[in-house]
Amino acid sequence: MTISVNPPYTGFPQPSKAPPVRTLTAPRIAGVATAVTDTSYTQHELLDIFEISDPKVRSVFLNSAIERRFLSLPPRDPNGTCLPEAQGALLDKHKRLALDMGVRAIQKCLADTGIDPHEVDYLCVTTTTGFLTPGLSALLIRSLGLRPQTSRVDVVGMGCNAGLNALQATASWATAHPGRVAVMLCVEACSAAYVIDASMRTAVVNSLFGDGAAAVALVADRAESDPPAPPGVPRGFDGPRILGFSSHLITDAIEAMRYDWDDAQGKFSFYLDPQVPYVVGAHAERVVDRLLSEAGLRRSDIGHWLVHSGGKKVIDAVRVNLGLTRHDVRHTTSVLRDYGNLSSGSFLFSYKRLLREDVVTAGEYGALMTMGPGSTIETALVQW
Repeated sequence: MTISVNPPYTGFPQPSKAPPVRTLTAPRIAGVATAVTDTSYTQHELLDIFEISDPKVRSVFLNSAIERRFLSLPPRDPNGTCLPEAQGALLDKHKRLALDMGVRAIQKCLADTGIDPHEVDYLCVTTTTGFLTPGLSALLIRSLGLRPQTSRVDVVGMGCNAGLNALQATASWATAHPGRVAVMLCVEACSAAYVIDASMRTAVVNSLFGDGAAAVALVADRAESDPPAPPGVPRGFDGPRILGFSSHLITDAIEAMRYDWDDAQGKFSFYLDPQVPYVVGAHAERVVDRLLSEAGLRRSDIGHWLVHSGGKKVIDAVRVNLGLTRHDVRHTTSVLRDYGNLSSGSFLFSYKRLLREDVVTAGEYGALMTMGPGSTIETALVQW
């Protein structure tokens, strides 16, 4: 018997060839720039302006490791006494200062990097010192002449740690859109978030914060499998790659740093618990070691540390708990000395000082760290 075998049926639709899988590339920090307000004051000058005579309050100002801060003080009467500012006036001040500093920081960041404003496709803006609707991102797009189709995000109310929260969102967008420009702005008009009275609560805050803005531009390298880049998309940036992030929320200290309504003053008021430095310091190792272990690194592998200038005690607590030297945090302490606590943008002021030293070599790792309300510690790992 002869058995014939029919050829296999080939009429079924054949699957199309799978598209090549794109390898995600880490975004690079293409450029950074900062801006401050027009006027600055020493701690001694501020004590005189606010007519502070209480020895305990004066001690808080003079033992802060701060020499000078940029601030926009309240208007004064003919006798030189600062006039009270209602919450509405403070919101107007925030809008005016934040727009001015924000525009200047972004313009300088783009100019120094050689990026045309029309090449910006994404703008993330973070602030805690005021509330606006529409947000600052919309106002900045108009003021800077960015394209109306620019994607935007406003991160509001997260406090001093928010710079790294916003950087993570910006880095994710840049990774998903290789070759395109994403800009993040931290802008804090701390002059618009002050309560002036004789209490120790306000003395701690009033002795610490300053006005400032910092902008950073991110671009992710294009992979060979990516479609051709649109005309005008910049290439060839050699800034550090952002490799990862790690966060830690200290839930037991969620009320230790907060910005809430003060019925007696009729305005918002910031509160810092005296135990904040010790709480943050005690949890610093956990989040930093998690960040580094995910990359197969140890603390000794980090060549550069850029820690938020949260205050003298905060910096010391973090330094001691992480086993860092004073040299490791030299940028952090010098930014605190010259600007005070700039809230969300402080770490970028330190980053700019590191770049100015011109000591970084290819392949070195850097750790970024911010702390703020929550209580929260945010970290990021970069490599040049």
